[in-house]
Amino acid sequence: QVQLIESGGGLVQAGGSLRLSCAASGRTISSYTMGWFRQASGKEREFVGAINWSGGRTYVIDSVKGRFTISRDNAKNTVYLQMNSLKPEDTAVYYCAVDTVNPYSTAKLTPSAAEYDYWGQGTQVTVSS
Repeated sequence: QVQLIESGGGLVQAGGSLRLSCAASGRTISSYTMGWFRQASGKEREFVGAINWSGGRTYVIDSVKGRFTISRDNAKNTVYLQMNSLKPEDTAVYYCAVDTVNPYSTAKLTPSAAEYDYWGQGTQVTVSS
């Protein structure tokens, strides 16, 4: 079992920054791909990006490229989502997730939510215009 707890969300003005953290407990996540997703009110959950087990590979979707960065500190069992130049359209609940089925995976970082088997409860990010 892995428990994931997101933190760092809040209300920020457009152009501002937030750093989300995803702290894991119950099992070390250092072997696993981690993903970030978001879900805006009334919309489907959207993949934001992912990071491989070592942190050597990351991927973010085009709409956040150049603004969002994913990193991890395996010693702290934590993954981060640094969000800069935030826009109102970034407003959503942000979730982290882990793929524990494929340790030390070398596969392409996947946008498929089905690949992730444990999820956090989410943290709200609201960007005002």
